[in-house]
Amino acid sequence: MKVLIVDDERAIRYSLKEILEMENYQVDAAENGREGLEKAEKEKYDAIFCDIKMPEMDGTEMLSKLIEAGVETPVIMISGHADISTAVDCIKRGAFDFIEKPLDLNRILITLKNATDKANLVKETKILKKKIYGREMIGASEPVVHLKDMIGKVAPTQASVLIIGPNGSGKELVAQSIYQLSERSMMPFVEVNCAAIPSELIDSELFGHKKGSFTSAIRDHKGKFEQADGGTIFLDEIGDMSLAAQAKVLRVLQERKLTPVGGDKEITVDVRVIAATNKNLQEEIQKGNFREDLYHRLSVIVLRVPALDERKEDIPLLVEHFSEQICAESGKAVRPFAEDAMQLLQERPWPGNIRELRNVVERLLILGGTPVSAQDVKDYVI
Repeated sequence: MKVLIVDDERAIRYSLKEILEMENYQVDAAENGREGLEKAEKEKYDAIFCDIKMPEMDGTEMLSKLIEAGVETPVIMISGHADISTAVDCIKRGAFDFIEKPLDLNRILITLKNATDKANLVKETKILKKKIYGREMIGASEPVVHLKDMIGKVAPTQASVLIIGPNGSGKELVAQSIYQLSERSMMPFVEVNCAAIPSELIDSELFGHKKGSFTSAIRDHKGKFEQADGGTIFLDEIGDMSLAAQAKVLRVLQERKLTPVGGDKEITVDVRVIAATNKNLQEEIQKGNFREDLYHRLSVIVLRVPALDERKEDIPLLVEHFSEQICAESGKAVRPFAEDAMQLLQERPWPGNIRELRNVVERLLILGGTPVSAQDVKDYVI
């Protein structure tokens, strides 16, 4: 664990550093609030000890600037007896706790443990919320606002939904948003990548199989439709599904019944279907590659996800979002992008859409400076 000590008294910095290093903490130190703020914005710390009275920038101002910058590290204020009321005020503003001088070893270690325990709990809660509620749809452009409005109207219904849009545009995110806002959100959400399943295994994957129905069927297996019973199944890249599998999916949608491979009994399922494709299914129907009757079953509601080139005004919001996400995953402070760097990102084409943008942001955070500059974009992207 890494701790930052900010105090203008060298003796306190040294003694506190020595105590914490004996407890196997990594320790950095700063002699004033300005230096401490710079370190806290660049590095990821598990806790910060901050004196209240310091030259250049005092602890109260440093705490306010940390909160403004979105630094979530717990801050423990160090106060003299005369500073108690100020320390209490700091807690009201967002500090975790305060320790009164002269410093007590046990109080230091207990407060530090409580602070890091709380920080870990907050972090775990955020991770859990992300797992439960999925990712947020980022954007304020007209196409995205319209799409969000459509999702809000469609989600509470039981209608089948077909999501169309280019690769990397966020079709899976739209499907998850519909599920999260639906009445089935407490039931399973089962994803199937139709393009990734070999044609000879598609029946078994979708509808299940009975033990002994083929050579490697050593036990009964529930298919994806049965696993999603009561919930939602997301058929991604449905335009790549074989015609034989399409016929069986159509039957499930019409009759709400399926028969596992090698089985002789029908199983009734209650499943909402959301499908997605980057293909033009009308053209695929004309070519004989997709069943028209299945298309009409799936396309009760059609949602189109715009390409990133159609919503370039969202790029600054997306860059900020991905930057925060990537820096949090790597345990580093969020790095800003210069205005001219952002302008260059908005001017270039994005054939790979959102997925490509995220990869570019990660590349720039690894290779670029602070802030990420226009020259960084020219060197590593354009």
